[in-house]
Amino acid sequence: MYSHFQDAELENWHDFEVASKREIFALLRGIGEKNQLIRMLIQGEADVCVTSILDVDDTTNSVYLDCSIDQDQNKRVLASRRLSFETSLDKVRILFAAEQVEATTFEGNPAFKIAIPTSLIRLQRREYYRIATPVTNPVRILIPLPADLGGPTTFPLADISCGGIAILDNKMMLGNAIGKDYEGCRIDLPEIGQVSTSLQVRNSLDLTLLNNKTNRRLGCEFVNIPRGMLAYVQRYITRLERERNARIAGLN
Repeated sequence: MYSHFQDAELENWHDFEVASKREIFALLRGIGEKNQLIRMLIQGEADVCVTSILDVDDTTNSVYLDCSIDQDQNKRVLASRRLSFETSLDKVRILFAAEQVEATTFEGNPAFKIAIPTSLIRLQRREYYRIATPVTNPVRILIPLPADLGGPTTFPLADISCGGIAILDNKMMLGNAIGKDYEGCRIDLPEIGQVSTSLQVRNSLDLTLLNNKTNRRLGCEFVNIPRGMLAYVQRYITRLERERNARIAGLN
């Protein structure tokens, strides 16, 4: 249901931000020269387009991107208010965004053009690894909401990493204020134990499902999580990884 990356996920990783124009230019040029595929997400949409960098022109401050053979998809890209991009270069994950995209041509063929981003995020695998939590028997978090908002309430998780979690708030109880803190939260990790931590909302994404119901996904960062609690999280991630690998091996 959810893409591996989200438009506002850039917010999660400000510590890994690259703001040097020379470095950004070099990274984008390297991505283009190695013909790395780039996943492009239109804000508010679930489907992901695949593109690649055709050229990076520092004289006009422009990045030229391949467009789709699907004309409807191209129209949605051009009409979008914001685009998120994810790719990798030498096993390093690269995230950036664009507020505006133009239709143009490159070497006689249709293309997209965006401005060279003023910043991008560069992540080593160990810094961003997250794993989806079970859907059928979801891991739950108890958030001590005040009485006027319903009192302590449990919510299912969508994924977990050593940096935080994604919460599914399908009843829209938590709001979507970026930067909002929730203290005294408790996550029950099956067969591992209970994790107590504070959370800060770092991003929010609303998705409309096929039945017209809306799902809200809140990306939350652990705040001052104790080292012992973080060890529980790491053990749980390792366990999920083992189970997933065992399932994959069983399918072969």
